[in-house]
Amino acid sequence: MDSARPDFWSDNERAQQVSKERADLESQLTRIDELQVAIADVEALFELCQESQDEDLVAEFESELKRIEQNLAAFELTRMLSGPHDEQNAIVEINAGAGGVDSQDWAEMLLRMYLRWAEGRGYRSQVLDISSGEEAGIRSATVFLEGIYAYGYLRSERGVHRLVRISPFDANKRRQTSFASVAVLPEIDDDIDVEVNEADLRVDTYRSSGAGGQHVNKTDSAIRITHLPTGLIVECQDERSQHKNRSRAMGLLKAKLLAAEQARRDAAQAQSRRLQVGSGDRSERIRTYNFPQGRVTDHRIELTLYRLEAVMDGDLDEVIEPLLQEHQAEMLADEA
Repeated sequence: MDSARPDFWSDNERAQQVSKERADLESQLTRIDELQVAIADVEALFELCQESQDEDLVAEFESELKRIEQNLAAFELTRMLSGPHDEQNAIVEINAGAGGVDSQDWAEMLLRMYLRWAEGRGYRSQVLDISSGEEAGIRSATVFLEGIYAYGYLRSERGVHRLVRISPFDANKRRQTSFASVAVLPEIDDDIDVEVNEADLRVDTYRSSGAGGQHVNKTDSAIRITHLPTGLIVECQDERSQHKNRSRAMGLLKAKLLAAEQARRDAAQAQSRRLQVGSGDRSERIRTYNFPQGRVTDHRIELTLYRLEAVMDGDLDEVIEPLLQEHQAEMLADEA
């Protein structure tokens, strides 16, 4: 085993990678052991049901069997989340497209969808920055989702989301098409080296305009950081403390820089390794939400669901899981 070698820790980056892989394997083995114990228990319960025909035992058996099926499905799903940052927390950015109030309203609807999805999974959510629309909705929002595999589940959400509906803001009740873009970034651990030179940063402070009581509006606690070489701008105004906002903004900047570097590498390899869906442009339209038809269509895998209301209420798993399966199939094909 690599970790038993005397020079194992001389290459810190390699050592961290091997240690993480080992921890991941140990975690999977633990889950397998737990599933095997649960299966053995439910088999014993099944035998008791056959012998006694007790209704309470039958109900318990059915409940345990359903729980095992759910745990098996969840285990299979996490096996598909093997990317380098899939286990990380997620940073989701939503920006309204052209189209005025309808697009801004659509951006807020998407924000609600992801927050409800996170709530259903037991993830903690925190809106880091939000810019309200003029009449309704939001121009943009940045939200932090804390939970294992949050990034892995949501990374396929990045792209342009298209809304088709009868506009509630149009007196003539005409059909309106609106767009909003979604970016998903992993939270960067402190042990992941993303070099940021302080001389390349411009840091501005301003008064928070978000929720949080009187304190946030009385002090210049909000932070805006501009990375001068790339022009990337990040903002955070959620925390009461300027120090905490700066720390969160720096984490967001590092995540954006890492994502930009990964995008550059992906683009360089796109012809030989089909890592990007469609044209390879992550800003292309990925999904249409058609309200008159109650339909959601993901254009990357030609998936259509007539469960629009449930999806908008945060039930995204029926969309996410097929995308993960497709991604895994592509990765296996590339390795073949």
